[in-house]
Amino acid sequence: MGSFVRKVKTGSGATAVQIVHKTGSRRDGIEHIGSAHTDADLHVLLATAHRRLAGDQPELDLGLDAPGLGRPEHGLVVESTQSIVLWQALERVYAYLGFDAVGDEHFKKLVLARIVEPTSKTEAIRVMENFGISPPSLRTITRTLQRIQADGVRGVVSQACFDYATATGGLALVLYDVTTLYFEADDEDELRKVGMSKERKVDPQITVGLLVDRSGFPLEVQCFEGNKAETKTLIPVVTAFKERHGIDDLVIVADAGMLSAANLLALEEAGQRFIVGSLITKAPYDLADRFEKKGTYFEDGEIAESQRVMGTGTQARSRRIVYQYSFKRAKRDDRNINKMIEKAEKIAAGTRPMKKDRFVSLKGKQPAVDWALVERARQLTRIKGYVTNIPMSLMSGHVVVAAYHDLWTVEQSFRMSKSDVKARPIFHRTRDSIEAHLTIVFAALAVSRVVQARTGVSIKKFREAGASTIGGTPYR
Repeated sequence: MGSFVRKVKTGSGATAVQIVHKTGSRRDGIEHIGSAHTDADLHVLLATAHRRLAGDQPELDLGLDAPGLGRPEHGLVVESTQSIVLWQALERVYAYLGFDAVGDEHFKKLVLARIVEPTSKTEAIRVMENFGISPPSLRTITRTLQRIQADGVRGVVSQACFDYATATGGLALVLYDVTTLYFEADDEDELRKVGMSKERKVDPQITVGLLVDRSGFPLEVQCFEGNKAETKTLIPVVTAFKERHGIDDLVIVADAGMLSAANLLALEEAGQRFIVGSLITKAPYDLADRFEKKGTYFEDGEIAESQRVMGTGTQARSRRIVYQYSFKRAKRDDRNINKMIEKAEKIAAGTRPMKKDRFVSLKGKQPAVDWALVERARQLTRIKGYVTNIPMSLMSGHVVVAAYHDLWTVEQSFRMSKSDVKARPIFHRTRDSIEAHLTIVFAALAVSRVVQARTGVSIKKFREAGASTIGGTPYR
């Protein structure tokens, strides 16, 4: 048996350093040490590879076995440039989360391969080979995808995520948002539909609802038809999560896209507490007394509250509305309004073609700027509203606003799923294979979130470093 170090040019123009293990003419495996973009990096990687051949293999310690895990005084130090150590570190996080309960080695390899280099099924085999990992065949990968849905793998993964979030105190408040994932396909079917795309695509897509804890750690994921309204996804995802884990006491936080009388009524009837972004078209009317006493002047960050009847007939309910004024928001929105006024003035002057621009009045013979609408817009843009059924005695207005602001963690998780583990585009065709793909992405996102929490660096930097020195940064 012999082993040697080799350099290989990658598609990105970098130079990959690898150790090739051979027995006679048969190749036994390849260890990918890392990819260099500079001569200095290449020198370090080559030196590391030769140390590896000499038997030097330090360990990447994620601190997962340390007592008191979860306290910020336990830092993480990564001390090797060997990419095999990266794979081993991800295996430890996978096991730490309890995902080994799935009992499928091929599923684990697909999850880890998606983290280190998100790619297609065929290319996933190459990724594993580069790490010296024995890959399943393409046929085995296809059978694994079929088993994932049939064997209820997502339920096992979701339970493990729930247990982790419970142990780390992340279930006091859960956050929900929706995105769309598109397909490289021409035709629609029962699931893949052309709809309102967040990527402005015209390809068939699916709608994906994601429930996370306050840190952005994933708890539940479901997919829906690509043309399904966002407001109709919230209740099914929350209901599935509650029934799966037998819990009732949750605070659901969602953006204004989920604000519908039916959604809020369904949450209330299920005994759920919620905080939902409010459309603020009625803010000046709700705060009439406040405007009369103090005019339009607000202190930065000032909170005001009112009650509003929402819904009609049997769905009518009086709910608490929390408003917050933000100077930063006011300045940003004023700039945008000024740009729209300029367009409206050009239309009124006849120097810009008639379009459906805001602030243009067509009531007279000639188009004009609707200054009353401008003034109303300026009032509304200074204020952000939040609807909740949580009484003030349990949660102050400032806490309500702070809870809502945690929604960025869902957006961050969606960005991670799209960029770091590349959930899109999807090349699968059947619903079962699509659901299996989402389960792999869901598990990969969970592992990535834990890595980021432990190291204090993004999974992208962690991955690109290939387990190079990150330093003793305490996780947050």
